[in-house]
Amino acid sequence: MTGDDTLLKKHSIVIAGHQTSVTLENIFWRRLKDIAGQRDMSLSQIVAEIDSRRDGNLSSAIRVFVLRNSL
Repeated sequence: MTGDDTLLKKHSIVIAGHQTSVTLENIFWRRLKDIAGQRDMSLSQIVAEIDSRRDGNLSSAIRVFVLRNSL
């Protein structure tokens, strides 16, 4: 893990026609992009899928999704 991994980065993403901002550490963005690519999905598509299933806040839901898909 590098120092860059823990830096927070904000992305603007369109979900169901609405633009929202999500802030995550760089390591989560990189892994989420990898997972999206493996599923032939855009970043917006995979975040929309996570959003449709979440109970808590979106950033936490994305982190949990990335962790579960990295085990």
